[in-house]
Amino acid sequence: MDNGEVFSGLVKTTGRASDADRHVGRRIRERRVMLGLSQQQMADMIGVTYQQAHKYERGINRISAGRLYEIAQVLGVPVNFFFDGLDQEEEGPVSARQRMCLELARNFVMIQNDRHREALTQMARALASQAGTETRAEATEECS
Repeated sequence: MDNGEVFSGLVKTTGRASDADRHVGRRIRERRVMLGLSQQQMADMIGVTYQQAHKYERGINRISAGRLYEIAQVLGVPVNFFFDGLDQEEEGPVSARQRMCLELARNFVMIQNDRHREALTQMARALASQAGTETRAEATEECS
């Protein structure tokens, strides 16, 4: 380990961003997209430049504990949200179905009218009840 590498727990670091930093960045991006926020909007809300927010999401720059807390407040999640799944194997690229679930959630959040949201929820429930139990379980797994 003469090249400055440090092993901490499950993650190898070299003084730069680690796998954990990239994981946290991905989780930030997922939540931001789910809320329908642009990188610029999030950057403005946490008081950094667009470029800095982009580097956080890519895992290029590390995020301080204080900044991560601020991001969690802005995105409406507890800090541990960003670490969920960190100790699990990387799942690979997002499937088309997962992408569709994320887009559906993002669009749902943007609906302002409570009656429209409720109608959409009821319609989804009705369509899901037509599917078999096995198919619902698979869909639930993919959207998680």
